[in-house]
Amino acid sequence: MISPALRPRHQTQRRFTGIRVIAALILREMATRYGRSPGGYVWAFLEPLGGIIILSFAFSLLIRTPSLGTSFILFFATAYLPLQVYSTVSMTTQHSLNFSRALLRYPVVSWIDAILARFILNGLTTSLVTYILLAVILIFTGTRSVLVFVPLIQAVGLALLVGLGVGAFNCVVGGFFPLWERVWQIGTRPLFLASGVFYIYEDLPRIAQDILWFNPLMHITGLMRTGVFTTYHPEYISKTYVAFFGLFFLFFGLLLLRRFHKDLFMR
Repeated sequence: MISPALRPRHQTQRRFTGIRVIAALILREMATRYGRSPGGYVWAFLEPLGGIIILSFAFSLLIRTPSLGTSFILFFATAYLPLQVYSTVSMTTQHSLNFSRALLRYPVVSWIDAILARFILNGLTTSLVTYILLAVILIFTGTRSVLVFVPLIQAVGLALLVGLGVGAFNCVVGGFFPLWERVWQIGTRPLFLASGVFYIYEDLPRIAQDILWFNPLMHITGLMRTGVFTTYHPEYISKTYVAFFGLFFLFFGLLLLRRFHKDLFMR
């Protein structure tokens, strides 16, 4: 039992301990994920850049001009990069407790530390990659676009939130049902095509618009493009809906993990 006089000091010590644990987990993943491969962090830039170049080239063979602007690479990148942020964050968050399962047996390491460490590292990495690659593409394509940073930051921020929420929810569901990861991968494969990568929302027929409006990633890609193509002003975007979607899954994911993490990941 801690006396009331010592309680503030004890809480401060716990906060510092939590920060040190998260920092140690981040360093551990940096060494595991990037330190063992030749080039390390270089691949974090080369992989999405390669995907953008190859797919945008294939896209340009099918359609003469993109729906916005004149550069296929820029049009494709404005949707591909935020989707990459969502995909990476959701996947790494989903596997965060399995990744640190052995360390969860130590009292100083909590389940929320493991989730926060992976989210912080991969969120910062993918966000930085997104902004740098976007700047590089603008320079090399010679596109004279005036970037509006507020929607760019909002789009990446919402992609991080949705990725964290979906990842936390899938973490606990996958703990109960091991086949869930395979089912989720199969069920969400059409998201790449259903999130406005090769087109804009306004190009779709009304019935498709009514269905795809409920896809939060469609809102994120549209918001991202408003920061690059300043003449594009979509009316369908609802940042409130996307934020609610991410917070909904995050709330129930964390709630269930708090209740069942010991049963699922500490056996």
